[in-house]
Amino acid sequence: MTDSKGILDQLVQFESVSRNSNLELISFIREFLSRHGVAVKLVHDESGTKANLFATIGSADVPGVMLSGHTDVVPVDGQNWSHPAFRLTTQDGLLFGRGTADMKGFIACCLSLVGRMDAGRLKTPIHLAFSYDEEVGCIGVRRLIDMLNEFGPKARFCIVGEPTSMQVATAHKGKIAARAVFHGVEAHSSLAPQGLNAIHLACDFVGRLRSRQAHFATQGQQDTDYDVAYTTLHAGLISGGVALNIVPRDASVDFEIRHLPGDDPDKIIADLRADAADILRSYRDPFPQSAIEINVLNAYPGLDTPVSSEIVGFVKKLTGANATTKIAFGTEGGLFNKHMGLPVVVCGPGSIAQAHKPDEFVSEEQLARCDAFMDRLAAELSS
Repeated sequence: MTDSKGILDQLVQFESVSRNSNLELISFIREFLSRHGVAVKLVHDESGTKANLFATIGSADVPGVMLSGHTDVVPVDGQNWSHPAFRLTTQDGLLFGRGTADMKGFIACCLSLVGRMDAGRLKTPIHLAFSYDEEVGCIGVRRLIDMLNEFGPKARFCIVGEPTSMQVATAHKGKIAARAVFHGVEAHSSLAPQGLNAIHLACDFVGRLRSRQAHFATQGQQDTDYDVAYTTLHAGLISGGVALNIVPRDASVDFEIRHLPGDDPDKIIADLRADAADILRSYRDPFPQSAIEINVLNAYPGLDTPVSSEIVGFVKKLTGANATTKIAFGTEGGLFNKHMGLPVVVCGPGSIAQAHKPDEFVSEEQLARCDAFMDRLAAELSS
């Protein structure tokens, strides 16, 4: 079966949640491509239980157009689905199932194109780059980028097929996930002033986070093309203490920064470390063992492709769009741009509003639009 809906039906059945291996799904894609004469390279993770897939359709002698997608999906645990999460269900023109929008629908359209195109007519090749563990911090694609930088082949453009309702997105924010760890001094709670409460240190730090956030909201860069026009900071997880009658020695706060491409994430972290040092300053004499550590857990860069660039005009021509957009969520595009120097846009079927939810769906109309996009791409690269 080579139509996009039929392929999507197969892809959804693989429970490729990030915590699981994706090798069965990768094997399916590899066998599909092999049946159509397309050679595949796999780039595994350290454990050998996950893999990126890279394939070139046409000659690799000239730089091609890369179509990028991730194979992992978010969990369905605790979600109230009215349709089976890992089986495609069609109802009223909507295709329900985990990953239909984010982003197996795009991968299905890529494979469908391979099944119906005449690869021998391509003058510019098409590269397929399908990664693992995007949903947990764009982890897997980094190994793929290392391989491509070392061995090639070269690409001219990259189109990341995250769900944009087939709009051409030129930019997204970058992200830092970080953890602040607080070390105080424990004491019996009846003698609380004799200790240094790590949770109180954490609260002081969260106050500094909020002050930084207020600064970005009122005095920082503004880009009204985004849903939220400025860089954001927020505390997402806080933990500490072992019992109510013990002044807690340790605590931690996990926090996130979603930064505009023009804001320097390293400076933001440096400013927060300066805030931490300032918080500790008054405690260091009575409590010399006090400390605050800030560790970056994961980060990926933002994307900011000029609307006047060649790739934007190229992809707008394929979609028929007159305008571009910017998206609130992150993608692997920033990594392709930063580490490979690739011009990147984001354009794919479905809406991010449906992603990560129960009863996730992509519409048949969106798949059809993506199929038409793929056909125009193949025609353009064959001319």
